[in-house]
Amino acid sequence: MTNIPKPKPRKPIPSQPSSRDDSNVNNTQKPYKLVSFPQQRPPLEPPAGHDRFDRNRLHGTLFLTLKVKTSLHVSTGVVVPGSDIATRVPLIKTMVQGVDKHLLIQGSSLKGCIRSVYEAITNSTLAVVTSKYRDKVPNERLPCRNKEQLCPASQVFGALDWQGLIEFNDAKCASMGFNTGFMPSLYRPRPEPGSAYFNTRGKVAGRKFYYHTVRAIEKGQNQGIPVQQAAREYTFTTQLQFKNLKPEELGTLFVVLGQDSNYPIALKIGGGKPIGMGTMTVEVTQAKILQNLEALRSHYQSYTPNNDHLLTGDALQQFIATQIKTAHSQLIEFSELQQLAEVLRYPTDREPPEGMY
Repeated sequence: MTNIPKPKPRKPIPSQPSSRDDSNVNNTQKPYKLVSFPQQRPPLEPPAGHDRFDRNRLHGTLFLTLKVKTSLHVSTGVVVPGSDIATRVPLIKTMVQGVDKHLLIQGSSLKGCIRSVYEAITNSTLAVVTSKYRDKVPNERLPCRNKEQLCPASQVFGALDWQGLIEFNDAKCASMGFNTGFMPSLYRPRPEPGSAYFNTRGKVAGRKFYYHTVRAIEKGQNQGIPVQQAAREYTFTTQLQFKNLKPEELGTLFVVLGQDSNYPIALKIGGGKPIGMGTMTVEVTQAKILQNLEALRSHYQSYTPNNDHLLTGDALQQFIATQIKTAHSQLIEFSELQQLAEVLRYPTDREPPEGMY
């Protein structure tokens, strides 16, 4: 069994002020922000079933290209000798690689990243709450446990006993190879009572998102932990299948993927978020859309794939704009979207934090 080298001793970070005022959230110098919950309780409804294609809803596939803007590391949780993956460092934290040695981003990691943003800009519950902090979460934000009464995000992404309406494939790197980066040791989150994580009632103040920065901190071999990573401008491709989505649900997904020109946000995925790692932009290159009974029949009555319902270019952009407009009028919470866009807007001129975080 292998172990990574122990980091050098560091000076402890002073504890945060004990103020229980919400203004503490806005004054924090930490590289994150808490996006508030909507004031209204989440609307709970039964989801669309999987047993049939609803002729009044949308079905299809999105073809995505993701571009790395700051170094990316999505960990496998495994540390191996560097010689195992052809790098010179003694030990290294690994990413997933396919049999052809191309880096992969797990579909589950993509789903979690995208769902967290979708939850934040719709009136939804949290997806997961640990038992330790369950009494700190407002009752209306606890995860859905009745599959017939689901919040907007749970209807689309799934909940207890409900699979959801979207399937995520692993994203595959377009080029072979990888970089070796050196990530500094990071402190654990500090959600102690009295910290910025809680409001004046002692309840969780909102959802936590890290800012994008112009670059990621690189500590070098003598101060950082070696990690296998995708370097800036590496590209990944993937597909996302969906069925029985409402136009406003698909439109909200487009907003999350950064397709709304008024809110140009990028994804933040993987490890090292506090030091600027994990920024990725998304391009929807193509979309196969089935949106009525005739389209469904022609698609599923053919033995060979065809491009009859494939949208590209101007037709794709017009379709995306239409769904986004519907999403803004029927599903997206304006205040929360404004807050989130401030954090995840990209490009940015924000520098990563200096010193240890």
